[in-house]
Amino acid sequence: MQFPSATIATLLLSALGFFAAHAQELESTTPVPGKTNGEKWWNGNYERINTDLKNTGDKIDIGFIGDSITARWRGSENWTKHWGTYKAVNMGIGGDSTQIVLWRLQNGQLEGYKAKVFVVMIGTNNLWSKTSKPEDAAAGVKAILDLIQAKQPQAKILLMSLLPTGEKPGPGRDLRAAVNVIISKYAGGSITYMDIYDKYLQPDGTISKDDMGDFLHLAPKGYDIWAEAITPKIKEILAEK
Repeated sequence: MQFPSATIATLLLSALGFFAAHAQELESTTPVPGKTNGEKWWNGNYERINTDLKNTGDKIDIGFIGDSITARWRGSENWTKHWGTYKAVNMGIGGDSTQIVLWRLQNGQLEGYKAKVFVVMIGTNNLWSKTSKPEDAAAGVKAILDLIQAKQPQAKILLMSLLPTGEKPGPGRDLRAAVNVIISKYAGGSITYMDIYDKYLQPDGTISKDDMGDFLHLAPKGYDIWAEAITPKIKEILAEK
């Protein structure tokens, strides 16, 4: 069957239009290795996670997947206080975007073990540009969730909202709140969505340094807020296994 040349041209233009319209979204889900704070530094953290996973054994209770907000919890007294009695692995690396986390998970960090639950908080580093789009960050989150479900089908996923940033309300917060609206719709089946965004806001809309020392990364009290919010659900999930 032959198509008229005009029809072929129309189909090609339509295809090109689709890819042009979705180029940024496609880019947002394309996995890339990280180089944050220098390639050597990033590789060291990547291998640190691999070693932690290997040392924990073929079964773990909780895997925390994320960026510096997750990574800075590791090794602290606060981490030991909340997760020391569990087989828990911190899989966060500072500066990671959804694309970099996706690369890590495609390159070994979902292999060789079975987890009971993953706690996922990622996407804030996709939103620093003035041209950032919430739907692109959300698409990256969705790609990560899909990969976890494919490689760890037995695991439950606790999907966290992005946290507010900046001492006072501003465009950065609006972007993150918009991402939360989108990713909240991913809940269902093995995925539970938990929104803790408002827990870090004072009545006047500001963020306290007691919770976030630099209005981005969590202080010990900020980690307490996160842990106390998810602990009942974590215990519920682990009791099911």
